[in-house]
Amino acid sequence: MTQSAPRDLFPGALEMMVLQTLRRGPRHGYALARDIKGTSGDLLQIEEGSLYPALQRMLKAGWVNAEWGVSAGNRKVRVYKITPAGRRQLEREVSSFERMLKGISRVMRPAQP
Repeated sequence: MTQSAPRDLFPGALEMMVLQTLRRGPRHGYALARDIKGTSGDLLQIEEGSLYPALQRMLKAGWVNAEWGVSAGNRKVRVYKITPAGRRQLEREVSSFERMLKGISRVMRPAQP
């Protein structure tokens, strides 16, 4: 049996994970992707082609702000911070996710004899 290809995240999952990671402190894009991968125990890998457009959407929505900084490797990087609006959005996303997970868990319970 072959291993199936990784599935896409559900809508809003990437934004929720980025906002949660930024709650721990400001990060540049590469650090965000690395931290999400590490925190997930290497189960999730965020690609640049998904991360940077998501960050742009979050900037536009006012959930994060960004300023230019310098990385540990002395490179110019854009550093992202969560905003108060981003914290409120994260609370909404987590609440919605928890409801969805609860519903899925109920459906997936073994049938009672």
